[in-house]
Amino acid sequence: MAATLRRGLEGDGWRVEVAHDGHDGLWLATESGADVIVLDLMLPGLNGYRVCRTLREREIWTPILMLTAKDGEWDEAEALDTGADDYLAKPFSFPVLLARLRALTRRRGGDAPAPVSVGDLRIEPAQRRAWRGEVEVELTARQFDVLEYLVRRSGSVESKSAILAGVWPADFDGDPNIVEVYVKRLRRAVDEPFGRHSIETLRGAGYRIVDDR
Repeated sequence: MAATLRRGLEGDGWRVEVAHDGHDGLWLATESGADVIVLDLMLPGLNGYRVCRTLREREIWTPILMLTAKDGEWDEAEALDTGADDYLAKPFSFPVLLARLRALTRRRGGDAPAPVSVGDLRIEPAQRRAWRGEVEVELTARQFDVLEYLVRRSGSVESKSAILAGVWPADFDGDPNIVEVYVKRLRRAVDEPFGRHSIETLRGAGYRIVDDR
């Protein structure tokens, strides 16, 4: 798999360095100054979760695409919660892998993402944590992703399809109404306990988040 990926990526113009276990991968990710990291979950020595978590604890913010044979919401959630930026389950399409790597390199460089606020609602993307005022709000990985998407576009109306494309994996083929479900859950977490109505629904158009202090 590593050899096949290396040939394919180099054929697309990438310069590739490969590590075959978690300890070597952690060292290489720390020292190489890579633009993006493809991190297999099932590595000997240190698994991908531990490598990813250690990199983030060391404040190394290189974008990470977690690559794994596991598939399911809990595995995806754990990958994102340990600091991965994206998640791709095997078997996967190589063109999709390339597209996601290009998206990660466009999204941000190696600096920690800055906190973002809408009124007294604040998110810390690097730590994947959220607060309403001084109160920390507990969110699942997917809830945080939807909230981050809206907060970064505060005041803008975002359609259900745009949120789906911006948050869910490219190969998601479930019910688009899942977006509505997560928006309702977010309201129960970040609005209702605080008497706020910051997440608005614009019928037929989508959703937006505003300062509702």
